[in-house]
Amino acid sequence: TRRNFASTSSARAAQVQHPPTQRAELVSYPSPSSIRQEDEDSDDPEVDLVPPEQASLQMTERAAEQLRAVAQKQGGDAALRVAVESGGCHGYQYRLQLAKKKEPDDYHFSHPRIKPSNIYVDAISLPLMNGATIDYATELIGSSFKVIENPQAKNNGCGCGISWELKL
Repeated sequence: TRRNFASTSSARAAQVQHPPTQRAELVSYPSPSSIRQEDEDSDDPEVDLVPPEQASLQMTERAAEQLRAVAQKQGGDAALRVAVESGGCHGYQYRLQLAKKKEPDDYHFSHPRIKPSNIYVDAISLPLMNGATIDYATELIGSSFKVIENPQAKNNGCGCGISWELKL
């Protein structure tokens, strides 16, 4: 396979477009009763659920393709779990990891055409990243899933690229 490489000026590099995205389908969402049952067992603050008609996540085709490949290797139940945690220099950071099972408080998203391509987002994290875009990036130092755009985040986060600040 022959690959062509081109260099470009830094002014043009800023114009690089994001890969095409699709609005992910909401496959399932937590019920208020499942949240109440979990709340009885913990001291965590009460959770306000995002209504299903407002729950939104975007997914690139390359993220969906990679999720399908992972699911085929590990069994059809494999998914990407995306959570928002406090930390980093700007207050919040993402935790992305593979998951084998859906939790009662998870919103379950999938690409509309490429299946299986499952993403789970817990009820506490979804309001902090509603409308965000999940991508799979291949770089010289490795490949990983990333949140590339989050309409709930202020600017593009910090210079380290790890943490971000919530819009108020």
